[in-house]
Amino acid sequence: MTKNPSANALTYADAGVDIDAGNAMVEAIKPLVRATRRVGADAEIGGFGGLFDLRACGYTDPVLVAANDGVGTKLKVAIETGIHDTVGIDLVAMSVNDLVVQGAEPLFFLDYFATGKLAPGQGVEVVRGIAAGCREAGCALIGGETAEMPGMYAEGDYDLAGFAVGAVERNAVLPRRDVGAGDAILGLASSGVHSNGFSLVRRIVALSGLPWDAPAPFQPGESLGRALLTPTRIYVKPVLAALKATGGAVKALAHITGGGFPDNIPRVLPDGLGAAIDLAAIAPPPVFGWLARTGGVATPEMLRTFNCGVGMIVVTAAADAERVAQALAAAGQPAFRLGTVVEEGETRVTYSGELRL
Repeated sequence: MTKNPSANALTYADAGVDIDAGNAMVEAIKPLVRATRRVGADAEIGGFGGLFDLRACGYTDPVLVAANDGVGTKLKVAIETGIHDTVGIDLVAMSVNDLVVQGAEPLFFLDYFATGKLAPGQGVEVVRGIAAGCREAGCALIGGETAEMPGMYAEGDYDLAGFAVGAVERNAVLPRRDVGAGDAILGLASSGVHSNGFSLVRRIVALSGLPWDAPAPFQPGESLGRALLTPTRIYVKPVLAALKATGGAVKALAHITGGGFPDNIPRVLPDGLGAAIDLAAIAPPPVFGWLARTGGVATPEMLRTFNCGVGMIVVTAAADAERVAQALAAAGQPAFRLGTVVEEGETRVTYSGELRL
Protein backbone atom coordinates (compact mmCIF):
# COMPACT_ATOMS: atom_id res chain seq x y z
CA MET A 1 0.00 0.00 0.00
CA THR A 2 1.32 3.44 -0.89
CA LYS A 3 1.73 5.71 2.15
CA ASN A 4 -0.24 8.97 2.03
CA PRO A 5 2.47 11.67 1.87
CA SER A 6 0.19 14.18 3.59
CA ALA A 7 -0.82 11.98 6.52
CA ASN A 8 2.08 13.13 8.71
CA ALA A 9 2.59 16.53 7.09
CA LEU A 10 3.90 19.18 9.45
CA THR A 11 3.76 22.95 9.30
CA TYR A 12 5.98 25.62 10.86
CA ALA A 13 3.08 26.41 13.23
CA ASP A 14 3.08 22.74 14.35
CA ALA A 15 6.72 23.27 15.31
CA GLY A 16 5.76 26.23 17.46
CA VAL A 17 6.41 29.22 15.17
CA ASP A 18 3.43 31.36 14.17
CA ILE A 19 4.35 33.58 11.21
CA ASP A 20 0.92 35.19 11.22
CA ALA A 21 1.35 36.28 14.85
CA GLY A 22 4.67 37.87 13.97
CA ASN A 23 3.15 39.74 11.05
CA ALA A 24 0.28 40.91 13.25
CA MET A 25 2.74 42.26 15.81
CA VAL A 26 4.61 44.21 13.12
CA GLU A 27 1.36 45.86 12.05
CA ALA A 28 0.46 46.64 15.67
CA ILE A 29 3.76 48.37 16.42
CA LYS A 30 3.93 50.48 13.26
CA PRO A 31 2.21 53.49 14.90
CA LEU A 32 4.62 53.25 17.86
CA VAL A 33 7.62 53.18 15.55
CA ARG A 34 6.23 56.00 13.40
CA ALA A 35 6.06 58.22 16.50
CA THR A 36 9.86 58.05 16.87
CA ARG A 37 10.61 59.63 13.48
CA ARG A 38 13.25 62.36 13.43
CA VAL A 39 15.36 64.22 10.88
CA GLY A 40 17.24 61.61 8.87
CA ALA A 41 14.76 58.77 9.41
CA ASP A 42 11.28 58.70 7.93
CA ALA A 43 10.83 55.25 6.39
CA GLU A 44 8.28 52.66 7.55
CA ILE A 45 9.49 49.47 9.21
CA GLY A 46 8.98 46.25 7.29
CA GLY A 47 11.87 46.40 4.86
CA PHE A 48 15.04 44.34 5.08
CA GLY A 49 17.05 47.16 6.63
CA GLY A 50 16.58 50.55 8.23
CA LEU A 51 17.71 53.70 6.42
CA PHE A 52 19.19 56.84 7.95
CA ASP A 53 20.32 59.98 6.11
CA LEU A 54 23.28 61.35 8.09
CA ARG A 55 23.73 64.32 5.78
CA ALA A 56 20.24 65.56 6.67
CA CYS A 57 21.38 66.00 10.29
CA GLY A 58 23.82 68.76 9.39
CA TYR A 59 27.10 67.25 10.60
CA THR A 60 30.27 68.51 8.90
CA ASP A 61 32.93 66.04 10.11
CA PRO A 62 31.03 63.33 12.00
CA VAL A 63 32.30 60.29 13.82
CA LEU A 64 29.79 57.48 14.26
CA VAL A 65 29.49 55.93 17.72
CA ALA A 66 27.73 52.59 18.30
CA ALA A 67 26.64 50.82 21.48
CA ASN A 68 24.61 47.76 22.33
CA ASP A 69 23.24 46.33 25.56
CA GLY A 70 20.38 44.41 27.13
CA VAL A 71 18.26 44.66 30.27
CA GLY A 72 19.70 41.71 32.18
CA THR A 73 17.69 39.77 34.72
CA LYS A 74 15.44 42.76 35.34
CA LEU A 75 13.47 41.02 32.58
CA LYS A 76 12.64 38.24 35.06
CA VAL A 77 10.84 40.78 37.22
CA ALA A 78 8.85 41.98 34.20
CA ILE A 79 7.98 38.41 33.22
CA GLU A 80 6.99 37.32 36.71
CA THR A 81 4.87 40.44 37.35
CA GLY A 82 3.37 40.64 33.86
CA ILE A 83 4.50 44.29 33.63
CA HIS A 84 6.13 44.75 30.22
CA ASP A 85 5.71 48.44 29.38
CA THR A 86 8.90 49.79 31.01
CA VAL A 87 11.74 47.38 30.18
CA GLY A 88 11.84 48.77 26.65
CA ILE A 89 12.78 52.15 28.14
CA ASP A 90 15.61 50.41 30.01
CA LEU A 91 16.75 48.79 26.79
CA VAL A 92 17.10 52.15 25.03
CA ALA A 93 18.59 53.88 28.07
CA MET A 94 21.41 51.43 28.53
CA SER A 95 22.71 52.07 25.00
CA VAL A 96 21.96 55.76 24.46
CA ASN A 97 23.49 56.72 27.81
CA ASP A 98 26.66 54.98 26.64
CA LEU A 99 26.59 57.06 23.45
CA VAL A 100 26.11 60.44 25.09
CA VAL A 101 29.09 59.96 27.43
CA GLN A 102 31.23 60.13 24.31
CA GLY A 103 29.54 63.37 23.33
CA ALA A 104 27.39 61.69 20.70
CA GLU A 105 23.80 62.44 19.77
CA PRO A 106 21.82 59.18 19.42
CA LEU A 107 20.42 58.98 15.89
CA PHE A 108 18.75 55.60 15.54
CA PHE A 109 17.98 52.42 17.43
CA LEU A 110 17.28 48.78 16.55
CA ASP A 111 15.92 46.10 18.85
CA TYR A 112 16.04 42.31 19.03
CA PHE A 113 13.15 40.53 20.77
CA ALA A 114 13.48 36.77 21.23
CA THR A 115 10.87 34.50 22.81
CA GLY A 116 9.78 30.89 22.92
CA LYS A 117 6.17 31.63 21.95
CA LEU A 118 5.18 35.00 20.57
CA ALA A 119 2.40 36.70 22.52
CA PRO A 120 1.68 39.78 20.39
CA GLY A 121 0.16 41.72 23.30
CA GLN A 122 3.30 41.20 25.38
CA GLY A 123 5.52 42.11 22.45
CA VAL A 124 3.57 45.28 21.70
CA GLU A 125 3.92 46.42 25.33
CA VAL A 126 7.68 45.86 25.16
CA VAL A 127 7.95 47.84 21.92
CA ARG A 128 5.74 50.55 23.41
CA GLY A 129 8.46 51.06 26.02
CA ILE A 130 11.20 50.99 23.39
CA ALA A 131 9.39 53.67 21.39
CA ALA A 132 8.93 55.79 24.53
CA GLY A 133 12.65 55.50 25.27
CA CYS A 134 13.55 56.47 21.72
CA ARG A 135 11.33 59.55 21.87
CA GLU A 136 12.91 60.56 25.18
CA ALA A 137 16.40 60.12 23.70
CA GLY A 138 15.51 61.84 20.43
CA CYS A 139 16.45 58.87 18.25
CA ALA A 140 14.45 56.98 15.64
CA LEU A 141 13.45 53.34 15.98
CA ILE A 142 14.26 52.27 12.43
CA GLY A 143 14.04 48.50 12.65
CA GLY A 144 14.47 45.35 14.65
CA GLU A 145 14.00 41.61 14.75
CA THR A 146 11.39 39.44 16.42
CA ALA A 147 12.53 35.82 16.83
CA GLU A 148 10.17 33.05 17.92
CA MET A 149 12.33 30.14 19.08
CA PRO A 150 10.44 27.30 20.77
CA GLY A 151 12.70 25.14 22.85
CA MET A 152 15.18 27.95 23.50
CA TYR A 153 13.05 29.81 26.06
CA ALA A 154 10.55 28.66 28.67
CA GLU A 155 6.93 29.60 28.10
CA GLY A 156 6.42 33.31 28.77
CA ASP A 157 10.14 34.09 28.81
CA TYR A 158 11.78 36.53 26.43
CA ASP A 159 15.07 38.36 26.00
CA LEU A 160 15.95 41.76 24.60
CA ALA A 161 18.98 43.33 22.98
CA GLY A 162 19.30 46.89 21.76
CA PHE A 163 21.63 48.60 19.32
CA ALA A 164 22.10 52.38 19.11
CA VAL A 165 24.11 54.49 16.69
CA GLY A 166 24.93 58.16 17.20
CA ALA A 167 27.20 60.84 15.81
CA VAL A 168 29.52 63.50 17.18
CA GLU A 169 31.72 66.06 15.47
CA ARG A 170 35.28 64.79 15.42
CA ASN A 171 36.58 67.69 17.54
CA ALA A 172 33.96 67.12 20.24
CA VAL A 173 34.55 63.44 21.08
CA LEU A 174 34.70 62.72 24.82
CA PRO A 175 36.58 62.13 27.05
CA ARG A 176 38.98 64.97 26.38
CA ARG A 177 42.68 64.47 26.90
CA ASP A 178 43.08 67.38 29.31
CA VAL A 179 41.35 65.78 32.31
CA GLY A 180 43.66 66.58 35.22
CA ALA A 181 44.04 66.52 38.99
CA GLY A 182 41.83 69.12 40.62
CA ASP A 183 39.00 68.78 38.12
CA ALA A 184 35.53 68.64 39.64
CA ILE A 185 33.29 65.57 39.47
CA LEU A 186 29.56 66.25 39.38
CA GLY A 187 26.90 63.62 39.99
CA LEU A 188 23.57 63.20 38.19
CA ALA A 189 20.92 61.42 40.23
CA SER A 190 19.57 58.03 39.15
CA SER A 191 15.89 57.09 39.12
CA GLY A 192 16.59 53.96 41.16
CA VAL A 193 18.34 50.66 40.54
CA HIS A 194 18.31 51.20 36.74
CA SER A 195 19.23 47.91 34.99
CA ASN A 196 22.19 46.48 36.87
CA GLY A 197 22.45 44.16 39.84
CA PHE A 198 19.07 42.49 39.43
CA SER A 199 20.38 39.00 40.11
CA LEU A 200 21.19 40.31 43.60
CA VAL A 201 17.92 42.28 43.78
CA ARG A 202 15.90 39.16 43.03
CA ARG A 203 17.84 37.19 45.63
CA ILE A 204 17.09 39.87 48.23
CA VAL A 205 13.39 39.89 47.32
CA ALA A 206 13.32 36.12 47.78
CA LEU A 207 14.93 36.53 51.22
CA SER A 208 12.34 39.16 52.16
CA GLY A 209 9.49 36.72 51.48
CA LEU A 210 7.47 39.48 49.81
CA PRO A 211 5.48 38.73 46.64
CA TRP A 212 5.81 41.08 43.69
CA ASP A 213 2.33 42.51 44.27
CA ALA A 214 3.04 43.41 47.92
CA PRO A 215 3.28 47.12 48.75
CA ALA A 216 6.85 48.32 48.20
CA PRO A 217 8.41 48.98 51.66
CA PHE A 218 10.46 51.83 50.18
CA GLN A 219 7.91 53.41 47.80
CA PRO A 220 4.42 54.03 49.19
CA GLY A 221 1.58 53.56 46.75
CA GLU A 222 3.44 51.16 44.45
CA SER A 223 3.71 47.39 44.36
CA LEU A 224 7.15 45.92 44.95
CA GLY A 225 7.38 44.69 41.35
CA ARG A 226 6.31 47.98 39.77
CA ALA A 227 8.66 49.97 42.02
CA LEU A 228 11.66 47.80 41.12
CA LEU A 229 10.76 48.15 37.43
CA THR A 230 11.21 51.94 37.57
CA PRO A 231 13.01 52.51 34.26
CA THR A 232 16.58 53.65 33.83
CA ARG A 233 16.90 57.42 33.54
CA ILE A 234 17.81 58.67 30.07
CA TYR A 235 20.30 61.53 30.36
CA VAL A 236 20.67 62.32 26.66
CA LYS A 237 18.76 65.55 26.15
CA PRO A 238 19.95 67.45 29.25
CA VAL A 239 23.54 66.36 28.74
CA LEU A 240 23.55 67.33 25.07
CA ALA A 241 21.99 70.68 25.99
CA ALA A 242 24.67 71.29 28.63
CA LEU A 243 27.46 70.34 26.21
CA LYS A 244 26.14 72.88 23.73
CA ALA A 245 25.50 75.61 26.30
CA THR A 246 28.91 75.42 27.98
CA GLY A 247 31.05 75.33 24.85
CA GLY A 248 33.43 72.51 25.69
CA ALA A 249 33.56 72.92 29.46
CA VAL A 250 32.66 69.26 29.98
CA LYS A 251 35.82 67.15 29.81
CA ALA A 252 34.40 63.67 30.44
CA LEU A 253 31.24 61.77 31.29
CA ALA A 254 30.78 58.27 32.71
CA HIS A 255 27.64 56.14 32.75
CA ILE A 256 27.46 54.39 36.15
CA THR A 257 26.30 50.89 35.32
CA GLY A 258 27.48 47.42 36.43
CA GLY A 259 30.64 47.82 38.49
CA GLY A 260 29.45 51.08 40.03
CA PHE A 261 31.95 53.84 40.83
CA PRO A 262 35.12 51.72 41.08
CA ASP A 263 34.76 50.16 37.63
CA ASN A 264 33.17 52.95 35.59
CA ILE A 265 34.79 56.22 36.68
CA PRO A 266 38.36 55.09 35.85
CA ARG A 267 37.28 54.31 32.28
CA VAL A 268 37.26 58.04 31.48
CA LEU A 269 40.36 59.07 33.46
CA PRO A 270 43.90 59.17 32.03
CA ASP A 271 46.47 56.79 33.48
CA GLY A 272 47.82 57.99 36.80
CA LEU A 273 44.63 59.73 37.87
CA GLY A 274 41.87 58.62 40.21
CA ALA A 275 38.70 59.96 41.79
CA ALA A 276 38.03 61.04 45.37
CA ILE A 277 34.29 60.60 45.98
CA ASP A 278 32.32 62.17 48.85
CA LEU A 279 29.66 59.60 49.67
CA ALA A 280 27.90 62.04 52.00
CA ALA A 281 27.01 64.17 48.96
CA ILE A 282 24.74 61.41 47.60
CA ALA A 283 21.05 61.15 48.44
CA PRO A 284 20.34 57.51 47.52
CA PRO A 285 16.74 56.65 46.62
CA PRO A 286 15.13 54.63 49.46
CA VAL A 287 15.28 51.40 47.43
CA PHE A 288 19.01 51.15 48.07
CA GLY A 289 18.62 51.34 51.84
CA TRP A 290 15.97 48.62 51.71
CA LEU A 291 18.19 46.38 49.58
CA ALA A 292 21.20 46.90 51.85
CA ARG A 293 19.28 46.24 55.07
CA THR A 294 17.18 43.33 53.81
CA GLY A 295 20.09 41.59 52.14
CA GLY A 296 22.75 42.55 54.68
CA VAL A 297 24.79 43.98 51.80
CA ALA A 298 27.91 45.88 52.91
CA THR A 299 28.56 49.38 51.55
CA PRO A 300 31.58 48.37 49.39
CA GLU A 301 29.47 45.68 47.74
CA MET A 302 26.62 48.14 47.21
CA LEU A 303 29.01 50.59 45.55
CA ARG A 304 30.35 47.99 43.14
CA THR A 305 26.99 46.39 42.30
CA PHE A 306 24.60 49.34 42.09
CA ASN A 307 24.66 53.00 41.08
CA CYS A 308 23.57 53.89 44.66
CA GLY A 309 21.81 57.02 43.45
CA VAL A 310 24.26 58.36 40.83
CA GLY A 311 23.52 57.31 37.24
CA MET A 312 26.12 59.47 35.53
CA ILE A 313 29.12 61.62 36.44
CA VAL A 314 30.44 64.74 34.76
CA VAL A 315 34.09 65.86 34.86
CA THR A 316 34.87 69.55 34.37
CA ALA A 317 37.46 72.09 35.44
CA ALA A 318 36.73 73.27 38.98
CA ALA A 319 36.28 76.83 37.68
CA ASP A 320 33.58 75.62 35.27
CA ALA A 321 31.71 73.35 37.68
CA GLU A 322 29.03 75.86 38.66
CA ARG A 323 28.42 76.90 35.06
CA VAL A 324 28.04 73.27 33.95
CA ALA A 325 25.72 72.50 36.89
CA GLN A 326 23.54 75.49 36.00
CA ALA A 327 23.33 74.39 32.37
CA LEU A 328 22.28 70.89 33.42
CA ALA A 329 19.67 72.26 35.82
CA ALA A 330 18.29 74.56 33.12
CA ALA A 331 17.87 71.47 30.91
CA GLY A 332 15.95 69.64 33.65
CA GLN A 333 18.77 67.57 35.19
CA PRO A 334 20.10 68.93 38.51
CA ALA A 335 23.74 68.09 39.34
CA PHE A 336 25.67 68.10 42.58
CA ARG A 337 29.36 68.18 43.52
CA LEU A 338 30.36 64.56 44.06
CA GLY A 339 34.15 64.59 44.18
CA THR A 340 37.47 65.57 42.65
CA VAL A 341 39.96 64.10 40.18
CA VAL A 342 43.18 63.32 42.09
CA GLU A 343 46.53 61.69 41.55
CA GLU A 344 46.10 57.91 41.65
CA GLY A 345 46.70 56.28 45.02
CA GLU A 346 46.47 52.63 46.04
CA THR A 347 43.08 52.45 44.31
CA ARG A 348 41.66 54.46 41.42
CA VAL A 349 38.56 55.46 43.41
CA THR A 350 38.67 56.48 47.07
CA TYR A 351 35.83 57.48 49.37
CA SER A 352 35.15 59.88 52.20
CA GLY A 353 31.95 60.45 54.15
CA GLU A 354 29.21 57.89 54.69
CA LEU A 355 26.67 56.60 52.20
CA ARG A 356 23.25 57.26 53.73
CA LEU A 357 21.57 53.91 53.12
